[in-house]
Amino acid sequence: MAETDPDLTRTGAPAAGSTSAIPPSRMALLFMVMLVTAAGNTAMQSVMPSIGTALKVEDVWISLAYSWSALLWVVCAPFWARRSDKRGRKAMMALGLAGFITSFVLCGAALWAGLSGWITAFWTLILFAAARSLYGGFGSAAPPAVQAYVASRTPRATRTQALSLIASSFGLGTVIGPALAPLMVVPFLGLGLTGPFLAFAAIGVVALVLLRLRLPDDEPRFAARGTPAPYASASGAPADPGETSEAEDAAAAADTDPPRLTWRDPRLRPWVFAGLVGGHAQAMVQGIAGFLVLDRLGLRDTPDAGAGPIGLVLMSGAIATLLAQWGLIPRFDLGPRAATLWGITAAAIGTAILGVAGDLHLIALGYAIASLGFGLFRPGTTAGTSLAVTRAEQGQASGIVASLTGASYIYAPALGVWLYGTSDWLGFGLIVALCAVVLVHGWLRLQSDRTLTTDRS
Repeated sequence: MAETDPDLTRTGAPAAGSTSAIPPSRMALLFMVMLVTAAGNTAMQSVMPSIGTALKVEDVWISLAYSWSALLWVVCAPFWARRSDKRGRKAMMALGLAGFITSFVLCGAALWAGLSGWITAFWTLILFAAARSLYGGFGSAAPPAVQAYVASRTPRATRTQALSLIASSFGLGTVIGPALAPLMVVPFLGLGLTGPFLAFAAIGVVALVLLRLRLPDDEPRFAARGTPAPYASASGAPADPGETSEAEDAAAAADTDPPRLTWRDPRLRPWVFAGLVGGHAQAMVQGIAGFLVLDRLGLRDTPDAGAGPIGLVLMSGAIATLLAQWGLIPRFDLGPRAATLWGITAAAIGTAILGVAGDLHLIALGYAIASLGFGLFRPGTTAGTSLAVTRAEQGQASGIVASLTGASYIYAPALGVWLYGTSDWLGFGLIVALCAVVLVHGWLRLQSDRTLTTDRS
């Protein structure tokens, strides 16, 4: 008989008298689920530009290979979030990890076959995009299930802290992935640049086995709804639903929902516009970065040597993002409007430096400054969207933020790479222009932090 969760009472609430209904060992499992997927994805991003160059494929097609997966994430994440309320969080976490593992094995196999000359570059990309879609379709089940598991098992007083810890696993993964990727490129085993795919698939298998063995089965007795997680973000972190209110708890207990919220709501429109436009700028920077390293360092003829420098650049950006979110925002107590405006300004400055950088040091510096800016900007717009509506509407607001974030990655990376391939100044010029639009819009339209932080029901 499967083990059941002893931390839940008959009503599904945390056990009486507990300050946190999730033991540290179980929290570590949840942290690991998120960490593995984040690290695997950033490791993949650090080797894909080199793989595309080795296949003699135009850069824009490498970027487009991710688009279908991003679209599926936007569509499927809300479905799996609802499904976790009925089938249990553990089942959806396992499904998400299985999707991640299968996707990475098939992606690695398709790329290995292409690099080995077994299939043409065209069919390599087709098979890669098809395999990658498994991550967008099924991998999207894990993050909302993890969030809902934590939310339904922690008291209100410690819930935000617990959710922040889970969200930080994504940020840590974006540092670890690029650092490990070059070490997993193992030519002597015949895997070459596809090594990180199979290595992280193996790590995912370990995580799945531990999840199955160590996490008790759960049957939700009330709806602590999983919110759709973003496909990607400055840190890759899922949206933090934050504290719930008494009204939300009552609605959950009655299995009812607050009135439907859309992005056209006048309270949300300024933040939605800023998040969407700035999100496109961020996606373009991330799409261009790897190819820029290969071009500026003259590594197009030796793509295998590109994984290390690309990983270093991506890692510098991830560390800068963590500095913004774990250091600057709490240290200076930045409100949503201040974080958005300062962040988009720093992002524009970093992008301009990237546009003129000619060596690894300056490229890493420019990317780090841009990532620092987006690391301020993204939490700013997310918090602004959250604070613009009532507590009972937080779940819907999180879903809107997640969908908009995913929408930025459907075509923006490919557009940025295509413009960059046509002219450096076209690609970087558009990104700076988008940042300028957000800055002007934010200065004129975004609510002041004092207004946003006024208590509302």
